[in-house]
Amino acid sequence: MTIFENFLHALTPLNLLLAVGGVVAGTIVGALPGLTATMAVAVLTPLTFTMAPDSAMIGLGAIYTGAIYGGCYSAILVNTPGTPSAIATTFDGFPMAKRGDGDLALTLANLSSVFGGLVGALGLLLLAPPLAQVALAFGPVEYFWLAVLGLTLVAGLSHGSLLKGLIGCAIGLLISMVGTAVVGGDPRYTFGSPLLLGGINIVVALIGLFCIPVLIDLVASPSAHLRLSGEVRGYRLREAASLAWAGKCNLLRSSVIGTVIGILPAAGGAIASLIAYGEARRASGKPGDFGKGEPGGIIASESANNAIVGGGFIPTLTLGIPGTPADAIILGALLVHGVRTGPNLFSDQSSIVYTFMFGLLLATLLMLPIGLVLGRYAYKSIIAVPKTVLAPAIALMTVIGTYALHNSIGEVWLMLGLGVLGWVLSRADVPPAPIVLGVVLGPIAEQGFVQAWLIGQATGDLPGMFFGRPISLAIIAAALLVLFYPALAQRWRRRRSAQ
Repeated sequence: MTIFENFLHALTPLNLLLAVGGVVAGTIVGALPGLTATMAVAVLTPLTFTMAPDSAMIGLGAIYTGAIYGGCYSAILVNTPGTPSAIATTFDGFPMAKRGDGDLALTLANLSSVFGGLVGALGLLLLAPPLAQVALAFGPVEYFWLAVLGLTLVAGLSHGSLLKGLIGCAIGLLISMVGTAVVGGDPRYTFGSPLLLGGINIVVALIGLFCIPVLIDLVASPSAHLRLSGEVRGYRLREAASLAWAGKCNLLRSSVIGTVIGILPAAGGAIASLIAYGEARRASGKPGDFGKGEPGGIIASESANNAIVGGGFIPTLTLGIPGTPADAIILGALLVHGVRTGPNLFSDQSSIVYTFMFGLLLATLLMLPIGLVLGRYAYKSIIAVPKTVLAPAIALMTVIGTYALHNSIGEVWLMLGLGVLGWVLSRADVPPAPIVLGVVLGPIAEQGFVQAWLIGQATGDLPGMFFGRPISLAIIAAALLVLFYPALAQRWRRRRSAQ
């Protein structure tokens, strides 16, 4: 088939139906706290085993991209990220909803998600083979410094007090060390409990630290969950489009960050959205507005975490290395269908892979009308539902989502314990985001550091291992810039005002 014939094949009624159904199903699953994009893909993968390989890939890709986008609904309306990728969306999405702009926040998230998804899908379509070589250039030491770069974002996530943000990050790193060591397998901080041998799952920590404090505040506060001045104003598409155009540099930069981070195996959408959020805050003329309902925060987070869908497929298809956990499940489905990923995929089975790429672009475009309609009714429903119904419903979803991970009641109690800890820390103004950041980046930093240390000792060049590689030096420079830029920018503004 030619490229044009592959495009037409992606537009067949069956593939269109799969794209629409996949986006709707993925969005609904992603909007429920605890039911992650990985879980959505895993649950629905068996339905594709009887399909043709290209149709199966289109369906799975649509489910994946819809689930990543769907996480913004609960992040904006309930202050609980539906997926780990939507953590940064809560920072400004929920404050916008509390001041009565939830419909605008949802529409802006939809536009940003579609744009970021298109950038990631176009990167997959046009630049897959050369960009895949970037992933091969990353070794253990690069992943260690990438985790350090992510940890420097704690300054941007701790609104008001850097010290409290560092405390939260340290608590997250401590939580990530529970269980067997990433390298070596030594048990740590298990206290003789078999439950803790496997460590604390990131989804368990996410649900506990974000959902339970929200539930406690819902029950404890007599005021309404969301305040609405007047009627729901609909999609507010013109306002959202104007904000997106005003933040076009932020939109493009965050989409590129998401695509590049997606190429790196095991990095994930949470890291991409947090890095994009930190860069948006750093480049903004009003960094103090972030965390208080700044639309630029939603633009950065949602464009980055949706761009990672296309970026994550680049190493999956060209190298057979999954970029994200959901990509690993899709890779397994491809093997069932007899599709062998690798450098020869684009020559031996080009019709399948190009049909899938066009289908992914189509599913991303369909996310615009589907997301607008679902977002409007979700906003109206959340406002109309009384707290006496909303709080038990969220509690039920958190318990089901946690239990469904490994069918373990012990993880439910663990989630509740972390939730109480998160609520107590929030009373002391320690935000949950740095804690979750430490949980996410802790294993990546530990594995990269230990492996790089062992390699450096074996080669007799330990300093050169950590500080002698060009990519490592570039990441270190970026981390230093992120860390010291706020102080330097403040000093520069003072000097300008004095002049």
